[in-house]
Amino acid sequence: EEIQRETAYPDGKVEKVLKNGCHLIFFPNGTRKKVGSDGKTVTITFFNGDVKQIMPDQTVIYYYADAKTTHTTYSDGLEVLQFSNGQIEKHYPDGKKEITFPDQTIKNLFTDGQEESIFPDGTIVRVQRDGSKTIEFNNGQRELHTSQFKRREYPDGTVKTVYVNGQQETKYVSGRIRVKDKDGNIIMDTKL
Repeated sequence: EEIQRETAYPDGKVEKVLKNGCHLIFFPNGTRKKVGSDGKTVTITFFNGDVKQIMPDQTVIYYYADAKTTHTTYSDGLEVLQFSNGQIEKHYPDGKKEITFPDQTIKNLFTDGQEESIFPDGTIVRVQRDGSKTIEFNNGQRELHTSQFKRREYPDGTVKTVYVNGQQETKYVSGRIRVKDKDGNIIMDTKL
């Protein structure tokens, strides 16, 4: 690029104005700033290798060289972090967070304290604020974990519950109920 004018400042800063309208500013510590001919696109390359870009729409893209991480902040408030291992985090203006892990598991963190994880095999785990957990498996089975019990619901309507004391209760679609104690001994079976 052809230089239109060059100015050296007492603090050691040097500014070059190019014929195409770009401004290049060189700081004594090695940091460089480039202002595009539109006056709205700014790229700052820091002495440590970090790069900050400000786009005409006010999107800010910051690349952390040491961590190899890119942090993009959009004008609507959405922030996206891209890590070198492939993990991507989206931080929404309303406080919700969505994390996509390298294995493509997606975890949503909601502002009310609830969490939802969607695994590559289709399994979905939802955790409520009280710590109770619902797991929906891709085979149609469902599990509910609370502080009192763990319950598995099968697609055929069978429901098996294991209580904290170890007692197990199985309710079949036919109406049959079988109860076992903590050692697996049958203590009740209503065979119809």
